[in-house]
Amino acid sequence: MAHPGSTRLGKRLDPRHDTRHDTRHDTRYDSATRQLDKAVARTAAGARGAVGLVSVVAAGLGAVPPVSAAWLAPALAAGLVWTGLYLRRLRAEEPLPHRLVAGDAATTVAACLAQRHLVPVRAFDAGSSWIAGLVTMTIVVIGVTWRPRIAVPAGLAVAGAYLAGVRLAAPSQDVAGTLGIHLVQLLAIVMLMTLLRRSAASADAFLRESARAEIALMVERLRREDELRQVASIHETALHTLTMVGLGTYDEPSPTLRSQVGTDLAALEKLRDRPRPETALIALDALLDEVAGRVPGLDVRRRLIPQTVPGDVAEHFARAVTEALANVALHAGVAEAVLVSSGHDGEIRVEVADAGHGFDQDRLPPDRFGVRGSILDTMNALRGGGARISSGDTGTRVSMWWRP
Repeated sequence: MAHPGSTRLGKRLDPRHDTRHDTRHDTRYDSATRQLDKAVARTAAGARGAVGLVSVVAAGLGAVPPVSAAWLAPALAAGLVWTGLYLRRLRAEEPLPHRLVAGDAATTVAACLAQRHLVPVRAFDAGSSWIAGLVTMTIVVIGVTWRPRIAVPAGLAVAGAYLAGVRLAAPSQDVAGTLGIHLVQLLAIVMLMTLLRRSAASADAFLRESARAEIALMVERLRREDELRQVASIHETALHTLTMVGLGTYDEPSPTLRSQVGTDLAALEKLRDRPRPETALIALDALLDEVAGRVPGLDVRRRLIPQTVPGDVAEHFARAVTEALANVALHAGVAEAVLVSSGHDGEIRVEVADAGHGFDQDRLPPDRFGVRGSILDTMNALRGGGARISSGDTGTRVSMWWRP
């Protein structure tokens, strides 16, 4: 993610805070669903591109009467266009566009219905029709791209069009076996993708909970460190004074002793009024500094002011910042981000900015839980909290706030 002003913002940071991350720890998680979609899209694009090229070559070599050049040339041109569009997706980081798959399916259906003009009759007898291979690949791409409620009807439409086209080209040709193969292919790929998507969703749920648990442990450790400081305070004040009295250092009341006792009582009163463990104050700057240092592949420049917040508030900020920085590392295409905290009129604000690729929030796919769930929903669920994301071609800024 990126923000247009992040470069200027980074230049004003204190160099002492320009620390590199420690890759021994990692509190972020990467979406298994996202990685599955990327892997499937690249594999499908590569396979469909290869089959498309082979089909064009095979169609050209097998162009014998009654194949019509007037029909074959436009069909091959359309095939080359779609093949090129698929090959362009090999380097893409997103799933295959639905429009691309739908257009490919429509083109394949049209080719199937025109088989009597595109495929010689002897190719049907030998089972070597170039359209048969294209149909198989189209069904596979449909199955891996779309959910079953769309993939099954679309796949059946392609298989039915192939059956109808063969019947028109060679009425005596037996296509029952081919149709059965296409149905098995369609059902197999749909079932496989359903299992993979469910497994990826389960993995995402586990990884999210693991990340939250680690952040909770970090908060608890900071809380424990605060308790140890309180114990040290007792040792350095009341216990020390009592020890001196017990050793006879003070034989009688004195102004020095009275002053020390007053100081010790004030420290004990502060301990008595300390919040309960679940609402104990946490050093937000220390927590965010640790979170920023645990994001692999990203140099996070920090400008954090000392601030203390309740433990649950600290957890919400830490989870949202973790996801925001992870998104920078995964999608922004830059190696640097800026993390800044500030306070004004009692409101605490935390911002994450970078100078990488922005994104359109309105076009985010539903499975992109990170932006909606781990940032916006996390902060909006906090009473008095909220978040806003501004993004464009020149960058993105994630702003989070909380007011007691």
